[in-house]
Amino acid sequence: MIDVHVDSHSAVAEIVLNNPAARNALTEADLAELSAAYTEAESAGVRALVLRGEGKGFSAGRNIKGLDPADDDATDYLANKVTPVLKQMSQFPAPTFAAVHGACLGVGLGLAIATDVVYVAEDAKIGSPFANLGATLDSGGHHLFTERLGAHRTMDLIITGDLLSGAEAVQAGLFSRAVPAEELVDFTRQRAASAARGATQAFLASRRLVHDIRDESVGLWASVDKENVEQGRLCSTEDYAEGFAAFNAKRAPAFAGR
Repeated sequence: MIDVHVDSHSAVAEIVLNNPAARNALTEADLAELSAAYTEAESAGVRALVLRGEGKGFSAGRNIKGLDPADDDATDYLANKVTPVLKQMSQFPAPTFAAVHGACLGVGLGLAIATDVVYVAEDAKIGSPFANLGATLDSGGHHLFTERLGAHRTMDLIITGDLLSGAEAVQAGLFSRAVPAEELVDFTRQRAASAARGATQAFLASRRLVHDIRDESVGLWASVDKENVEQGRLCSTEDYAEGFAAFNAKRAPAFAGR
């Protein structure tokens, strides 16, 4: 079950994975609901989004309760049900934040990877516990771990099934910041509300640049060229004009996100 809350005053949407009895493990129906939730938030014109899980964990990944491997088409589930949702999340037209606590595994890890800013509880559990299932890490986990941890540490985590704490994951460069579990949701909400008051188009320009570096292996000077173009595009936005006007008037800017 996926819940959606849109605060029109703060222009922040909060999407909640709400099946704590299953540790927010995701069925195909859940993924369809999740996609619809992001579409609803986009239609509402929010300027920031928070994703979190209800109960003891963020998401344990795919819901495999009662699954018969003989009837399973894992490629179809991942390629046609999971991946399109992850891409939709990564292209949401406003900054996105995830508050990750407890288990963040498999597809759940993919949800975090597809989010702009990920704050984790210090005692969260992140990794690849699939060795005992005869399955492998999915939903972008190999890319994230190899890019940040290197090949040897990645294979160590995969083969042993060891999990990183949230604090260890942040120290290793996997995610944004680790905070005490009891402070996580409020901390994330505050950061999202602050972003919703910011220069949205500038944030999205930076996302495009970061994604180009990550996905297209754009080098330094090619990235500089792209930065130059993005900065030129921003010159024509309302927020760019407001930012400079506020600077010269020595006041706080009032960005509209346009």
